[in-house]
Amino acid sequence: MLENLYRLVRDVPDFPKPGILFRDITPLLLSPPAFRLAVDQLVEPFRSDGITKVVAIESRGFVFGAPVALALGAGLVLVRKPSKLPAATRRVEYQLEYGKDVLEVHADALTASDRVLIVDDVLATGGTAAATVWLVEQAGSQLLGLGMLLELADLGGRARVGAHRRMHSVLRYPRP
Repeated sequence: MLENLYRLVRDVPDFPKPGILFRDITPLLLSPPAFRLAVDQLVEPFRSDGITKVVAIESRGFVFGAPVALALGAGLVLVRKPSKLPAATRRVEYQLEYGKDVLEVHADALTASDRVLIVDDVLATGGTAAATVWLVEQAGSQLLGLGMLLELADLGGRARVGAHRRMHSVLRYPRP
């Protein structure tokens, strides 16, 4: 079953710059059965957890966060780059490999009573995911896990997010 998803992830060498092997998920998104399977695989480990909010990370995380939220009967919270949200925000600045970045969430989007699942397309070095964890925890919400379509395990993102955190990756590279 997962083999079909692996086949639909295209390797693009030297993108976006020389030496990078980009894992392109757009062929998977072009296949409705594969897209459905990917969403089902993201949802399944968290189905009985009483998730109240799915926090999706800009931008490809939105592609998976919305159907996951619908499947779980949860609200969808968008984590965005600066100045993209219209109301008051909570923000975090975090370190990337080559500089800094900022993420924001609406200040009223998460509460202490929320049970949260963070969703994104790829876990690589973990900086963006760790920053999103911080935003969720600053709101006082209960983080129940992270769901990623792809995990690039060699880049150490799981350790940066926190090895103690519950994390589910549908596809892992290198492949098990």
